[in-house]
Amino acid sequence: MYQTIVKEIGPMAQAFEADKIVILFGMEAPAELKEISFLHQVEQGAEGNAIKEGGALIIDGQEFQIEKVGSAANENLQTLGHISIYFTEPEGEVLPGAVFASPHTFPIIQKGSKITFK
Repeated sequence: MYQTIVKEIGPMAQAFEADKIVILFGMEAPAELKEISFLHQVEQGAEGNAIKEGGALIIDGQEFQIEKVGSAANENLQTLGHISIYFTEPEGEVLPGAVFASPHTFPIIQKGSKITFK
């Protein structure tokens, strides 16, 4: 299990709602990426791959099923706190840092939201 808390929301982070994309980044994100990201701090890290196809993504009680996981998503999450979560159907090749989840609805995320992968 991997659990993290949203500490800040960049002023442009909600701009991706129409595209159903959530960009997570650790607190050390460069300034230009902070603007478009939900910045989080890890509460409970995981050994190995916390994000798995068929696994669960839970955001403040909103539960999603993980459909596809990019080849670098777990490593990026562990080292940079960064992944892009798409609440859409994957089309074509999945980008290395991408995670696709369903149902395909943009989650409600606010400062203090708890995000869990299990």
